[in-house]
Amino acid sequence: MSLDYRRLGSTGTRVSELCFGTWRFGRQTGGVLETDEEDAHELLDTFEELGGNFIDTANVYGSVNGTSEEYIGNWLAERDRENYVVASKVYFPFDEDNPNGRGLSRTHIRNQIEGTLDRLGTDYLDLYYIHRWDDETPIEETLQTLNALVEEGKVNYLGASTMASWQLTKALWKSDVNDYARFDVTQPLFHAGYYEDVEDYLDVCEDQELAICPYSPLAGGFLTGKYERADPDDPSQYVAPDGARGSFDDRFEQFYVSERGWHILDEIRAVADEVDASPAQVALRWLMEYPDATVVPIIGARTPEQLRENVGAADVDLSDDQWQRIMNARYDEDGRRWGH
Repeated sequence: MSLDYRRLGSTGTRVSELCFGTWRFGRQTGGVLETDEEDAHELLDTFEELGGNFIDTANVYGSVNGTSEEYIGNWLAERDRENYVVASKVYFPFDEDNPNGRGLSRTHIRNQIEGTLDRLGTDYLDLYYIHRWDDETPIEETLQTLNALVEEGKVNYLGASTMASWQLTKALWKSDVNDYARFDVTQPLFHAGYYEDVEDYLDVCEDQELAICPYSPLAGGFLTGKYERADPDDPSQYVAPDGARGSFDDRFEQFYVSERGWHILDEIRAVADEVDASPAQVALRWLMEYPDATVVPIIGARTPEQLRENVGAADVDLSDDQWQRIMNARYDEDGRRWGH
C-alpha cells in the first residue's frame, strides 16, 4: 500500500493523493491532550512510510497557538525539507490581546508568516491559505500582501479555505486584473453527505482549474460507519461509540448528521461490501475520484493504525456505477434532495 501522486490543480507541484491534517496536534479537548509530540511524530513517520508528502497545518492549531507547527518543524528538522509539501493558514486570532492579531490585514499576515516559518523551521511555505474571508479588510489589501510573499519566495502557492462561491470568484477576478498571484487551491468543507449545497463553489473550482482539498472528508467520522441511526423519524438521533466525536462535539449534528447523510452512508456501506473495503475508504475514494477537478482529501488520525486504514483508500477501485450510486443517494425517488 503506497500513495500515488498527482498535480496540485494547475500548478506544477505534485502531492500525495491524500493530505495529512494535523489539527489534533497539541490540541486539548476536555482537558485531555489529543496528540502529543511523540505521537505526532509517529503519525508523521507513518504517513511518510506510506508515501505521503503533503502536510496541512495552521498557525492556530494546538491549544497553545502554533503548537502543531512546532511539532511539524521539529520533525522536519531531521529531514530534507524539499521532499515535503507543507501548507499553513492565516486569519483567526493568534494574540487575543493585540487588536491587530487577527484577520487578513497586511499587518497580521506579515506578522504571522514570520512566526509560521520560524515554528516550522523553514524559509518558505509550499502553500499558504487564508483560513476564512475577512469582511473587515479590503480583499485587494490581502491579495497584494499575499502576492508580495510569493514574489519574496516565502510562499510558493496560495489557497483559500471556506468561503462563498462569489467571494472566491471576486478574489480570483481581483488577482487577474491586478496581475497578482491567484489562489490555486481551495479547502472547503466537502464530503459525500454534506447537507449544504456546494455545487456553485465546486463549479468555480472546476472552471478555474483549482485543486480542492476538502477538510472533514469523513464528515467528522460519521461516514466511517461507526454511528447507528436510533430513530427512523429523526435523523439527529444516533448511537455513537464511547469517545466518538459525536459524543462531545455540538457541531456534529449541525454539519455531519442529516437525512441525506444516512442515505449516503447506507449506499457507501453497500459499495464497501462490494469492493471489500471499509466505509471510510469508500467515502475517501469517492472524493479522490471526483471527475471534474483534482480532489485531495485531508485526512486526520489518532493512531498509526487508523491512518493506515484511511490511506487504504488508495487501493480501492470504484466503478463509474458505484460512484454515481453514492452521488444519487442524496435524492429521493422523486429526484428531490434529501434535507437535513
